[in-house]
Amino acid sequence: MRICSISTSWNTVGDGQFFCPGCGGDRNYRRRTGRRRLALLGVPLLPRGLAGPVVECAACHGHFGTEVLDHPTTARFSAMLRDAVHTVALAVLAAGGVSSRPVLRTAVSAVRAAGYEDCTADSLTALIEALEADTGRFLADAGPSTPCGAALAIELHEALEPLAPHLAPAGRESILLQGARIALADGAYTDAERDVLTTVGTALHLPADDTVRLMESARTPF
Repeated sequence: MRICSISTSWNTVGDGQFFCPGCGGDRNYRRRTGRRRLALLGVPLLPRGLAGPVVECAACHGHFGTEVLDHPTTARFSAMLRDAVHTVALAVLAAGGVSSRPVLRTAVSAVRAAGYEDCTADSLTALIEALEADTGRFLADAGPSTPCGAALAIELHEALEPLAPHLAPAGRESILLQGARIALADGAYTDAERDVLTTVGTALHLPADDTVRLMESARTPF
């Protein structure tokens, strides 16, 4: 029998859902803080400081640092990826226009594959027209510091930067390649399309040389 030990009294201060690194999937969690006490014969006596905060999985009861909450749940990650592809497709269409049917078909295919199964050429065209009517031409505010336009650059960074740390390099490259193939569906890149894809690469934390390489490799039929 242990005469002396350290016991911890836990207090729940929050809860929610997270991606549990122990279970490998989405689980409910409790965020907990605790107080340590020196116990004599199982009876807590002397305080020995604070414990936590920790994130406790409701399924496996494992304790993890609060940094695990920075990792998106599977459902959230899927939504972020879907929105990223959709935003890139819209950005390329805003730069190159929606008059080309091959471009629209390629954009629709990419957006549907990302999870928007009901996407159509008409819906993408309507979105571009609505955005132009609401904020003015996306590229109208282009300048030397933001060649693809400030409004468009902000949209891309907001959609892509939170996702980038959770994607392997191949995943980040895949998003850029999808945008490049949309742009190339009707021929060579326009200057505006190049600017948009450069901004996409920056928002995805891709080195500039890799962005150029990927844009060139997208010309190869697949």
